[in-house]
Amino acid sequence: MTVATPKKTFDWRGFFLNRPKKDYIHPYLGGLLLGLVLFSAFFLTGNGLGASGGLNRLIVAVQDTINPAHVDNNPYLLKMAGGDKNPLDDWIIPMIFGTALGGLFSGWQNGRLQIETNKGPQISNRTRWLMAFLGGMIMGYGARMARGCTSGLALSGGAVLSVGAWAFMFSVFGGAYMLAYFVRKLWL
Repeated sequence: MTVATPKKTFDWRGFFLNRPKKDYIHPYLGGLLLGLVLFSAFFLTGNGLGASGGLNRLIVAVQDTINPAHVDNNPYLLKMAGGDKNPLDDWIIPMIFGTALGGLFSGWQNGRLQIETNKGPQISNRTRWLMAFLGGMIMGYGARMARGCTSGLALSGGAVLSVGAWAFMFSVFGGAYMLAYFVRKLWL
């Protein structure tokens, strides 16, 4: 008597989510690779890296669709949209989508694609998400005031030795150290 072996079926969930976790690359190698990507960006496009400008352009595209008169009457928004200008016709739009897709692919490839909330044991998930949202709002507002985010100002500006970029980074680190005492319970 022979025993029939069950037919194997492809498990899509296992293919996407249950991959073995791989170690992170060495930080110096990661820094070298990031430097090569930044150099390539400057060499190929004439621009550095950044994200807040792309997200800002996505928001302006929505504003221009919903209320074009508001965009046409705002000098800041008019630089990006209004009239014949399409806010999505800029080098930074493909870069932010490529960054998101590249991060998603890297997370999947290295077995780190999962939904989780990183936090300390002292706080709830809800508090952690609230703090993350507030921090993101403050960072987004600061990025628009500084005319760039940490990747655009610090990474790209620092690479070309911009004094403003270096002052920005020292301010970011100084502010983080001053604030760390007050939010340390989010991680302890």
